Formats: sequence, structure tokens, C-alpha cells
Amino acid sequence: MTPSLIRVLLVEDHAFTRDGLRAAINLEADLRVVAEARSGEEGLEKLVHTGVDVAVLDIGLPGMDGIALAAEIKRGWPKTRVVMLTAHNLREEVLAALASGAEAYCLKSGDPDLLLLAIRAAAAGSAYLDPQVAHHVLGSIRAPHAVSPLTPRETEVLRLIAEGQGNKEIALALGISVSTVKLHVQDLLVKLQAADRTQAAVQALRRGLL
Repeated sequence: MTPSLIRVLLVEDHAFTRDGLRAAINLEADLRVVAEARSGEEGLEKLVHTGVDVAVLDIGLPGMDGIALAAEIKRGWPKTRVVMLTAHNLREEVLAALASGAEAYCLKSGDPDLLLLAIRAAAAGSAYLDPQVAHHVLGSIRAPHAVSPLTPRETEVLRLIAEGQGNKEIALALGISVSTVKLHVQDLLVKLQAADRTQAAVQALRRGLL
């Protein structure tokens, strides 16, 4: 294995699509699919046993979706870069994917060369957005934020959650106790009607609260 080879984990539940993606990636001299999975849970298992530089994730996975999977990868394997792949050009999906920590976002309907470009960009530490979805991000930047039901402190906690910080890190960053952080998290889950921390961050982004 050459030092410059970019090792790729491919997580896609449709076998036909997965076969096509694998073939396209492996045709490149500097890219190699070293692990594959059909679900988010299986993808996490593969990461435990396989060294990976870039994870290419289908956003619409059964069970744990690609957004939740990306957040888990960033928590457990922070050096692994994430490329999100989807069939849908939806603003809320684009923003939620970026909030989960993904470095790149590509459409399945796009030019296959764009996916290869995204993988290389992510591996190099850069960000990449499919040209067809870039306007969603620009629109989000220009759009005014919604009226927030959250207190300024809750917003600070939520922003750190979205960055992948745990309770201890949040407590240290904000100069408060871990118990206080836990209380803020519980209040956030109630106010955002979210089942867990990742869902809270996604809901906040979708509503323009972050």
C-alpha cells in the first residue's frame, strides 16, 4: 500500500449503487475502498477494525441515517473525513449534514468525477459542496435567524453539542459544572422535541436556531 493511497469506507444500503461507487473509486490510482457496509451500525463496526481516511455515507440509510452516522464517526474517529452522498437536493439535509461534521456533500445524480473530487478534497482537509447544493448554504447565511425559544446559555451549549463536544468539554469551555450542562441538555431536548443530542442539533439547524 503506497503512503499516498486514500482509504475509503463506503456505506450504502443499495447493492447496485454500492457496486457502481466501488468500481468508480477503485479505478483511481490514489483511491481504494477498503471497507463496505450496508447500514450505519455496520459502518461503525467496520471502523473499529479498519483504518480509514474518508467515509462516504449515503444519507438515507436504514436505521441510523447518514447524518447520525457522521456525528458518531466524528466523535469516535475525529480524523476520519466524511463525504455525504444523497439522491435529494434538500436544504435541510444539506445543513444538517454539515452540522453533523461532514466535510463534503455530493448528489448521486451529479457527475461521478465530482464525488472523486470531494473524496480527495476531504482527505486533504478541505470542504466540498456539490455546485447544485451550494446555494442552500449561501441562503442559510443570508437568511435571518428564527426567533429562538432557547436562552443564550442553552444556545451556547447546543452549539458545542453540534461541534461534537461531550458534557465534560462543554462544562470546561463554559466554566460551569457537568451537572449544569446535563440540566441544559435535558431542557434542550424538551424544547426542541428531540430524542437525543444529535437530533437536537439537527432540529436546531433546520429551524435556523444555530
